[in-house]
Amino acid sequence: MAAEEVRPLLGPQGPLRPGVQNKRLYLAAFAAVLGPLSFGFVLGYSSPVIPELRKIDNPKLRLDSNQASWFGSVVTLGAAAGGILGGYLVDKVGRKLSLMLCSIPYVFGYVVIISAQNIWMLYFGRLLTGLASGITSLVVPVYISEVSHPTVRGMLGSCVQLMVVTGILGAYVAGITLKWRWLAVLCSFPCCIMLLFMSFMPETPRFLLNQNKRSEAIAALQFLWGPHADYEGDCRQIEADVQEEGLNLCDFKNPSVYRPLLIGVALMFFQQVTGINAVMFYAETIFEDANFKDSRMASVVVGSIQVCFTAVAALIIDKTGRKVLLYISGIIMALSTALFGLYFKMVLPNQNNSSNPDVWFTLNSATPETESSISWLAVVSLGLFVAGFALGWGPVPWLVISEIFPLKARGISSGVCVLTNWFMAFLVTKEFNDFIGFLTPYGTFWLFSVFCCLNVTFTAFYVPETKGQTLEQIEAYFRRS
Repeated sequence: MAAEEVRPLLGPQGPLRPGVQNKRLYLAAFAAVLGPLSFGFVLGYSSPVIPELRKIDNPKLRLDSNQASWFGSVVTLGAAAGGILGGYLVDKVGRKLSLMLCSIPYVFGYVVIISAQNIWMLYFGRLLTGLASGITSLVVPVYISEVSHPTVRGMLGSCVQLMVVTGILGAYVAGITLKWRWLAVLCSFPCCIMLLFMSFMPETPRFLLNQNKRSEAIAALQFLWGPHADYEGDCRQIEADVQEEGLNLCDFKNPSVYRPLLIGVALMFFQQVTGINAVMFYAETIFEDANFKDSRMASVVVGSIQVCFTAVAALIIDKTGRKVLLYISGIIMALSTALFGLYFKMVLPNQNNSSNPDVWFTLNSATPETESSISWLAVVSLGLFVAGFALGWGPVPWLVISEIFPLKARGISSGVCVLTNWFMAFLVTKEFNDFIGFLTPYGTFWLFSVFCCLNVTFTAFYVPETKGQTLEQIEAYFRRS
């Protein structure tokens, strides 16, 4: 049975918000999304650094292909652990303090990388920055969804992914001129600025009301929405929701808890099996193997496309809705990965990839004439893939999981989803080279294309539309269904 739309209770465009002033709300959202900017730098760091570390003179720091794959993917293991830790912290110490605390492993991780004397120190530094990234990827969407009102929640929630891809692009651009140690120094700045800004921002009203701190919750709403908003009415609506008892194991038998959890886990799974993190971690390597002369500049172009289309998604998501963007995104990605597979099929018609375990780094059997005649196909395919992902399957899953969970299960359910996301990111990223060897390059991208088609089908049948609804209305929808 197809998923129904969450019915608005106060009009087709969502609840009216008379008297709301958004300036301080935008400031609080900006302070929070400095966290995603930080883990965007973490994700983008490996792309310019891996080619440099593969050629470095110091044998203790030089990476072979297997070590390079670990350097790129170990961050996702740290992020998976961060998802578990973040799910605990966000309910125990609050959204604000959790976000401030994650700046510690960010900074310490980069200090370890900067001072690295061997490969294991590089791994440990990446693991720490990954841990911080996992906490950030859980806490920031929750914080933004809980401080926002429905008319801007989609736009502000999409800014999480916008800042991630901005951080990735920043790492690509800085990596053109900076050596790997100095690039790590630069990457440590955003989390320090986030710590400073967040110290002046309020805790979310929903968390404060859940802790029976009504006066502080009202003060937070006054700060965020201005003195003329109907914060008393909002407090009453939230209080009616938070009066329930705490979460226990038998609650997961309730469809209002397990159904959004299953949807969230599936969204995280499908986001990663599109292959996006494999493509972004190894962007420069992909272009090198596709025989583009300036692979670093090509990566910057890819990053720029991602930033532009994520910004477009943020601007239109509150008008188009979540499901429309997921449909468009999934179809574009399915077509583009099929085309990218076709490119490798034409470039590498005779190579037996299954016999070469290091095939992704040694694609050299194609003739120069074949490569030059269809190199445009790789550029167009990868550009379309990144644009399609940025339009929907990049920002929307993170936004939806910040909206659909009931308040009492928000921490643990978000933690399970983040764990799923980063564990799948690790599997896809770490095993990408093995997929290439086993399935051939074109077979791997055609497999990604199949998963993109499954994304669209899943969206049609199971993902609810949450445009314009309060978090309490969305929770009521799952109770009714």
